[in-house]
Amino acid sequence: MTDEQLLRYSRHILLDEIGIEGQQRIAQAHAVVVGAGGLGCPVALFLASAGVGKITVVDHDSVDLTNLQRQIAHTTARIGQPKVASVQQAMGALNPEVRVVAEQRRADAAWLDATLPGASVVIDCSDNFATRHLVNAASVRHRVPLVWGAAIRFDAQASVHDPRQADAPCYACLFPPSSATPDAQCATMGVFAPLVGVVGSIQAAEALKLIAGTGQPLTGQLLMLDGRSMVFAEMRFGKDPACPVCSAKTV
Repeated sequence: MTDEQLLRYSRHILLDEIGIEGQQRIAQAHAVVVGAGGLGCPVALFLASAGVGKITVVDHDSVDLTNLQRQIAHTTARIGQPKVASVQQAMGALNPEVRVVAEQRRADAAWLDATLPGASVVIDCSDNFATRHLVNAASVRHRVPLVWGAAIRFDAQASVHDPRQADAPCYACLFPPSSATPDAQCATMGVFAPLVGVVGSIQAAEALKLIAGTGQPLTGQLLMLDGRSMVFAEMRFGKDPACPVCSAKTV
């Protein structure tokens, strides 16, 4: 590491759980961020500030005035720009060392299959069940750890799924693809602005822990936050032997 890098990342290097070796793993990692909205903005900024070597950000949407209440990487001046271009600009201003790949498109199965092989972690910051299930299935296929989060109104959730562990459950073990749960849209339901920052920060922390190989990830745990009372709750769940995505019969 250069003297400038030692200074930039000194507060990580000072941590016994990370140190120089952990920071080097971060520098060599490739993180894939699905979504550049409320959750994706803090995730992308924290991964860039931490020095993740390559960060791929995918989102099909453009910056809108209604986004600015909570999507902190975007600015009024960048309204109308692709969200991935806006967040790429913010990340580059924060840390020009990282390589940011901006993909303005939907993260469909074909794109995920082309992008995830060799990735260190995928962070799902999308806002709909269909995309979450696509990302989860690709995570299982390519054995790439998945960190996901969700926030609506004053309620939020986050968890980690690690297909490298044979007994680890996946997203579909918790929320089966056949379930008819309707998507809750913040355009009609609303969302408390700081809540996406809290959840995005948790996702970034879990991704960096996986990359650096430190701490205990939220594998097999659903972390839930009630933003009204700021109370966290945790639910543990196991692998579903009949899961259509990760069971031994389907993998």
